[in-house]
Amino acid sequence: MSEYATVQKGALNLKGLGSLSAGKKKKKKDKERKERLEQAIANQNEEEEAKKGYVDKRTPAQMAFDKMGEKRQMERILNKASKTHKRRVEDFNRHLDKLTEHYDIPKVSWTK
Repeated sequence: MSEYATVQKGALNLKGLGSLSAGKKKKKKDKERKERLEQAIANQNEEEEAKKGYVDKRTPAQMAFDKMGEKRQMERILNKASKTHKRRVEDFNRHLDKLTEHYDIPKVSWTK
């Protein structure tokens, strides 16, 4: 029995187990609730300030540039919508016929 003389008998001792039984920990729920409330109030204030007035910080030249860009874009859209696919293909073929032979694909081998 001398082999088992060094074996400990009894319950297993865990670290920190004695501190839990000594006193209760404070719950963090109260702090978290207060933080959430403060964040919600801050978010509401920011939204209200944003809703009060939008200030356009662009210069008159920038506004005119944007307006002309929108106008050109609408013209492009209307121009593309006015032609059918068949008409676009015909125009493209006509354009290719006008090009010189310089744009043709050259032969790769001279033996054939």
